[in-house]
Amino acid sequence: MLNQYTKEFSYNLRLAAPVMLGMLGHTFVGLIDNIMVGQLGTAELAAVSLGNSFMFVAMSLGIGFSTAITPLVAEADGENNFSNGKSAFKHGLFLCTTLGIVLFLGILLAKPLMHLMKQPVEVVELAIPYLDLVAVSLIPLVIFQALKQFSDGLSMTRYPMYATLIANIVNVILNYVLIFGKFGFPEMGIVGAAIGTLVSRVVMVVFLWVFLQGKEKSKAFVTNIKFFVLQSAMLKKIMKLGFPSALQMFFEVGIFTAAIWISGILGKNPQAANQIALNLAAMTFMVAMGLSVAAMVRVGNQKGLQQFRELRRIAFSIFVLTLLIEIVFAIFFIAFNNMLPKIYLDVGDVENFADNTEVISIAAKLLIIAALFQISDGIQVAVLGALRGLQDVKIPTLITFIAYWVVGFPISYYLGLYTEYKSTGIWIGLLAGLTTSAFLLYIRFNSLSKNLVLKKGNVSQA
Repeated sequence: MLNQYTKEFSYNLRLAAPVMLGMLGHTFVGLIDNIMVGQLGTAELAAVSLGNSFMFVAMSLGIGFSTAITPLVAEADGENNFSNGKSAFKHGLFLCTTLGIVLFLGILLAKPLMHLMKQPVEVVELAIPYLDLVAVSLIPLVIFQALKQFSDGLSMTRYPMYATLIANIVNVILNYVLIFGKFGFPEMGIVGAAIGTLVSRVVMVVFLWVFLQGKEKSKAFVTNIKFFVLQSAMLKKIMKLGFPSALQMFFEVGIFTAAIWISGILGKNPQAANQIALNLAAMTFMVAMGLSVAAMVRVGNQKGLQQFRELRRIAFSIFVLTLLIEIVFAIFFIAFNNMLPKIYLDVGDVENFADNTEVISIAAKLLIIAALFQISDGIQVAVLGALRGLQDVKIPTLITFIAYWVVGFPISYYLGLYTEYKSTGIWIGLLAGLTTSAFLLYIRFNSLSKNLVLKKGNVSQA
């Protein structure tokens, strides 16, 4: 019985691994920024956390919207329908480019909110110049996501990974020379980190475009594009899938952003600790995101082929694989919860010893809770990928809103600000929201896919 799922593990991992590495590359940019900035002090680390909290909200909308491209391209690929696939890519790229510009402008307009959020003054003053530059990087980031989601839809998952790895090398080099002022460059602190992020994201777009133009399978899709010759039907189709998908990611990222802001009310050290634990949890979450994309692509292919029994079997094989991997991560976090936060701070810094010790202590406790929600988080994002492959987005959007903002956020807010749990209480709320989401989304997929099998069976008998 279990063999029908485990025999898919190898192919699922081959498809998902490049996506995982590419997504980890995105997060690795943040990891490098955090480790290098952490050497400057806890205020600087908290400032990057605050600035990136605004970015996370905008990125969630851009990345979430771009996921509409993958199931449409995957379905067209399953049907061997080139014209539909190219149309989905072109219209998706146009909409993502437009959205990237809108999100950048939105960040600029939202900056004054920092002064109204009861955040530490020194943190806000450091965060604003950082955010000014990082906000510009939203435009190439969302364009890259459109190219990536198209590439994933064709099962060409390696090329976004290559582009991301090249960008990471650029980011590490620029961070080193600009944050600390090496090789004759000025010492720019966290502004240097922002420049590194911006340049690396432009590099990602350029390299992925070059890769896609050089491959036979994708070349015809990405050349001779009449960018401004658009069809309202395809625009509406992508927006119908894209905006609910954007809201799904926005609701989840939004609660993590709220955790950053609530932590900021508690002080710069709780905010820095929250950033460390969040960055580590994000690294492992990207593995689940890779499996989510695999679920989206494979379910989309099977939907195009009308093979609904196979669709269910393949989807459940990905769910089982995700569960096993997340259990391993949970054990890792529990085993090394005291050691991992020390990567981010200069533990030998005598001047900031008290602050660093407090941050490490808080982060270690948060990692215990993060270990538990790895499992829920992995399952919910894998199931969400399968639902997107079915192009089912409206009900999952409602589910994510209920899970994160009706269940999770009130718990985080109350336990974080009005009980002795403080930072730990904030993350208990995150755990509650993720677990609720995983449970309800699984019920939705199981019911929907069963109905498709039954409907196909009834049509066959007729």
